[in-house]
Amino acid sequence: MLRIRLQRMGRKKAPSYRVIVSERTKDPYAGGIEILGHYNPIAQPKVIELKADRIEHWIANGAQPSETVHNLLVRQGIITGDKQKSVKISQKRQKKLTAKQAEAEAAKVAAAEKKKAAEEAEKAAAEAKRAEEQAAAETAAAAPAPEATEATAEEPASETEPTV
Repeated sequence: MLRIRLQRMGRKKAPSYRVIVSERTKDPYAGGIEILGHYNPIAQPKVIELKADRIEHWIANGAQPSETVHNLLVRQGIITGDKQKSVKISQKRQKKLTAKQAEAEAAKVAAAEKKKAAEEAEKAAAEAKRAEEQAAAETAAAAPAPEATEATAEEPASETEPTV
């Protein structure tokens, strides 16, 4: 079975890739049947040079693109469809991720409940404060008003006193 895949080229820590057609069981570094383009993810902007007509020819003849190449071809508009996951997650790692997501969801629910309880306590405190203010207003209205004569009992000293 033929496969369209990447062949790593370039220096150490500066990869660039060739897009090649090769036998699926064959080592990608052993050479391919045909070079279909180049991909340099390090360059700014990324360099993607593909021979669209040759890629379509090989796909029509049964060559299957790898997940990464499939995503590149979708991004370039050469083929249509959804992108594929190119990273495989082991079952052990998937269990850990599921457990971690469950813990995060439980923590989120607990935080929401705590926030809701705090809001309810705040509402109850506000209602209690309003009730106290209302009760104080009712008692103030029921109590007799102090007379005005008591307020003027202390008169200021007269200014006509002789100074020595």
